[in-house]
Amino acid sequence: MTETGLRIEPRVEGLSARQREAFSGLPVAALSDCMGRGTGTMHLAPRHGDAPLVGNAVTVKPRPGDNLMIHKAFELLQAGDVLVVDGGGAASGNALVGELMMQMAQRKGVAGFVIDGAVRDVAGFRQAGFPCYSRGVTHRGPYKDGLGEINTVVTIDGMVVFPGDLIVADIDGVLAIRPENAADVLERAIRHVEKERAFSAALASDSVDRAWVDARIASLRGVHG
Repeated sequence: MTETGLRIEPRVEGLSARQREAFSGLPVAALSDCMGRGTGTMHLAPRHGDAPLVGNAVTVKPRPGDNLMIHKAFELLQAGDVLVVDGGGAASGNALVGELMMQMAQRKGVAGFVIDGAVRDVAGFRQAGFPCYSRGVTHRGPYKDGLGEINTVVTIDGMVVFPGDLIVADIDGVLAIRPENAADVLERAIRHVEKERAFSAALASDSVDRAWVDARIASLRGVHG
């Protein structure tokens, strides 16, 4: 369905449940380190506690403060999906989702919400432990008479998200990983975590080699001197 101001595209499958499960337990910080350290959100906060989030993106770009198209997107959401909403970065104004929509999502097996806008009913999200990351919080409810887009490319806090992208989030932030890059990012992140564990073990035994610091400074002197 496409007309001026209204675009609804089919759901994109993304990774399988088994492929997504492989990312469970991997810190967003480690994944970010393996993705150039230049992507991911910086201004979205968890509203539910500290439970992590892994799932496939179903994207929505509504009119600011209006969640009619979000309600429409619920017809496409499936178990393991993440509702990703480009709310224009509005930290206040009108909430785009709240506890009732959370309950709807739970019944469908949705993995969580990522909202670059405001949400409400934070106590409900905390009590349920349902993953919800948002730009802000407000008590003001949404309007329901605006158009928008579903399953198109959106921008979340400066991060480009495609429909079907793998969304991984924890208390450090939110990352979007393209499905075709997921296997490579996963392999490198596992190695990265193992390397950090080895460093922690060396630190505990006072056997950390810090010679690389002076070597790095020496190399920079050659470049900037």
